[in-house]
Amino acid sequence: MGNQITIDHRTDNERMQEFLDRLDRGEKIEADDWMPDDYRQQLVKLIAMHAISEIMGALPEKEWVPKAPTLHRKLAIMAKVQDEMGHGQLLLRVAEDLIAPWGKTREDLIQDLFYGTLKFHNVFHMSAPTWADAGLIGWLVDGAAIITQTMSLDTSYAPYARALQRICAEEKFHMQHGESVILALAEGTKEQRQMLQDALNRWWPALLMFFGPPENGKISSNQEKNIRYKIRTQTNEQLRQAFFSKYVPQIWHIGLTIPDETIHFDEETGVWHYQQPDWDEFKRIVSGHGPRSKERLLLRRMSYEDSQWVRDALLYHQRSVS
Repeated sequence: MGNQITIDHRTDNERMQEFLDRLDRGEKIEADDWMPDDYRQQLVKLIAMHAISEIMGALPEKEWVPKAPTLHRKLAIMAKVQDEMGHGQLLLRVAEDLIAPWGKTREDLIQDLFYGTLKFHNVFHMSAPTWADAGLIGWLVDGAAIITQTMSLDTSYAPYARALQRICAEEKFHMQHGESVILALAEGTKEQRQMLQDALNRWWPALLMFFGPPENGKISSNQEKNIRYKIRTQTNEQLRQAFFSKYVPQIWHIGLTIPDETIHFDEETGVWHYQQPDWDEFKRIVSGHGPRSKERLLLRRMSYEDSQWVRDALLYHQRSVS
């Protein structure tokens, strides 16, 4: 007998309810499982942005590979840059499975970056003019990333959760690398401590923006949808509060001053109060108008185009073997 074709007679509403029931039971969704279109779209938006941010995030530190103060520091930051690029490629592979039904590949995601339709984290549009900036990226930017990514370890989409297991483990080493640089500067000369304070002053607004705008009493439909789909479990503001609780005491402990006279912890409410950054500036930065947006995108485009022959050679080899 030939293969029998099974016809799915369920309505869209019935399939949607079964999908939500699976999520509520704590089941994980695989790439070839049925999923609603907006679930797929939310995943693509999140994972593609995460992937591109890993790749673009390596560029500020890449600038410091030849300028790091010792051979040990050069090797450490070079390894970190390689890890970040690897994370980006791993996540692009996860995203590629999701966009395949649309007839798209990772090449399309890269082109979306070049055309400005795929954004990356605001922090990676910033300048890193001193060695203290490089250390602060490892300590606080990667620290912020760990808080976000740890939240997503239990995401409902299994391939993303599996990728995050490796990424989070490596990001912890990156954060420790940055912390080592920061502590060395904090225990150094007066000039080194001032360089560190200047870097914190530069990066503080960008660090606040990292988690996205606050809800102001109402969760955005986008966040609400992601929480219902169990793609994420916390809001932007909850993540920012977790960042404050972990890092503000550490910043104060090493004798640095946070460039916000209003920041304090309210014991009664259990909430950190702080000065809001300029959210209009945030929108301007992530739309490609940050301090180093043009230079970083140009570098990424040149690197991509210069390595086209490698991708062509690999593709030719795969076709000749198959």
